[in-house]
Amino acid sequence: AIIGRYKLSVQSTSSGSSAPASLGTFVLLFNPWSSGDDVFMSSKAECEEYVLEEFGIIFAGNANRISSFGWNFAQFQEDILNICLSMLDRSLNHRQDPITDVSHRNDPKYLGRVLSAMVNANDDQGVLQGNWSGNYDGGRSPSSWTGSGEILQNWKKSGFRPVKYGQCWVFAAVLTTVLRCLGIPTRTITNFSSAHDADGNLRVDEYYDASGNHLERSADSIWNFHVWNESWFSRSDLGPTYNGWQVLDATPQEESGGIYQCGPASRVAIKEGDVELDYDSPFVFAEVNADCMYWNYDTATRKKTLIFSKSTAVGQSISTKAVGRDDRVDVTNDYKYEEGSKKERDIFKKARKKLGLEDKFDPTAPTQEEVEQKPDISGKFKVDGSIEVGKDVNLILVLVNLQSDAKTVDVNMTAWSTVYTRRPVNEIWKDSMSVTLSPKEEKQFPIKIPYTEYQQQLTTDNMIQVTALCHVKDGIQVLVQRDISLDSPDIDIQVLGEAKVNKEVDVEVTFTNPIDTEVTGCVLQVEGNDLLRGILRIDVPPLQASEKSTTKFKLTPFETGSKHLVVNFSCDKFADIKTFKMVNV
Repeated sequence: AIIGRYKLSVQSTSSGSSAPASLGTFVLLFNPWSSGDDVFMSSKAECEEYVLEEFGIIFAGNANRISSFGWNFAQFQEDILNICLSMLDRSLNHRQDPITDVSHRNDPKYLGRVLSAMVNANDDQGVLQGNWSGNYDGGRSPSSWTGSGEILQNWKKSGFRPVKYGQCWVFAAVLTTVLRCLGIPTRTITNFSSAHDADGNLRVDEYYDASGNHLERSADSIWNFHVWNESWFSRSDLGPTYNGWQVLDATPQEESGGIYQCGPASRVAIKEGDVELDYDSPFVFAEVNADCMYWNYDTATRKKTLIFSKSTAVGQSISTKAVGRDDRVDVTNDYKYEEGSKKERDIFKKARKKLGLEDKFDPTAPTQEEVEQKPDISGKFKVDGSIEVGKDVNLILVLVNLQSDAKTVDVNMTAWSTVYTRRPVNEIWKDSMSVTLSPKEEKQFPIKIPYTEYQQQLTTDNMIQVTALCHVKDGIQVLVQRDISLDSPDIDIQVLGEAKVNKEVDVEVTFTNPIDTEVTGCVLQVEGNDLLRGILRIDVPPLQASEKSTTKFKLTPFETGSKHLVVNFSCDKFADIKTFKMVNV
């Protein structure tokens, strides 16, 4: 049966042709507990996590340093079901052909695809407008949201005008809310070093100038992380092999069928390289498998030179929340065979062949450019000590001469603040030096980027990209690079006493200003289903250097069970410090 709102009425046969009496309305949803349903999930614990659980954990940061934050999906809160049903009625498919659209609403793969388009505002005045510029004037910074309820309610309250602004985890979290609300088991997935392959050649090209600045010359990119969804349903169109988790992505990256939507792509098809199968498998396959090519681009001569290529950088530590626990589970092996194994390379070749790419490394470039030469030196950035917002960033550039004769190296270094997609926003620092390495020598060069230099330049993502382009005399260039995620200072939540239904309990939130200047504009934002109604916003007085602030508020829980408080603290120097606390009611 198609899901949605039904009218129920009764007609008595004895009373002749009198009008039927209305008994009211009901809403039909998918039922993952029922073995006849396309979304049937045999594990009760998984049904509880992926349909009934209103709290989630989303993973972010980068592959070297994974961070996480809580999210309130709020799929059973007031008016959310109505809003989800109105999303279906506002979709392009429904506007163009309502009868055909409604007749497909028994099909989770159809609804998943339609909703992946409706969660972003592109094409259809959907829920969220994306913004990756680092400047969020005219809306809210994507990192300031703590749950989907407020976003969906704001969309409805504004007369269905797109809410500003979202980035990938916000799109994915809202899609999780909508699909769980309709009864489709859904979870968020974070892919670290996620490729955005814009031209469909399973390869990502990045360009750098002679000073080591990352150039925006290619539509391809590698994001520090990207968040999408998996939903659980059968694939009658592909056959039972491809049942189970299906990838959906509501972040507007590339058009599919003329609009910004992505999936469902079967996770089995991605792992096996069956990229010809519906929907958008090549794009998802590239997100976890693309090879990377790093080029030096001379802006004067327009000549590009390959610095190096790498086939193991993309698609690392693919993560999701554990069932019934607040832990991270690694699902990388469900997306691909072991990195560097023969099987993994074979699948990559199989996918290239299916896309007609098998003979061409790159159809656009002459092949002699693509011959990789062996570098004379190697390099890496090491992190020295902790990397926290408010403290100086200390790094060590390690250079090693791989040859048995001395080498002279000119090193050009830059540091830029970036958004999490690794898009450079502001230059923070640059330096250059000339070094001589004797045969087989390793040398270490300490680098310090003072807080005063990066403080004004940082985006709300707290990320810095450091690059050293090493020009070896009479040798080839070597690119050394590191993406750094800076940790925010901690906030602490304590529930003072036992939480009981309909009894007030005090909660205390503590924050210590870690820097030696005053912080102002401090706001605490708290939400939690069944613990408080709506969202609590508390203005916190300015904090002097090293001062500790304690904010108290009261909760009156109205449901028993394990509930979660999601907290966000912001001020002028620190954006969106997040934490969560489980409360047993």
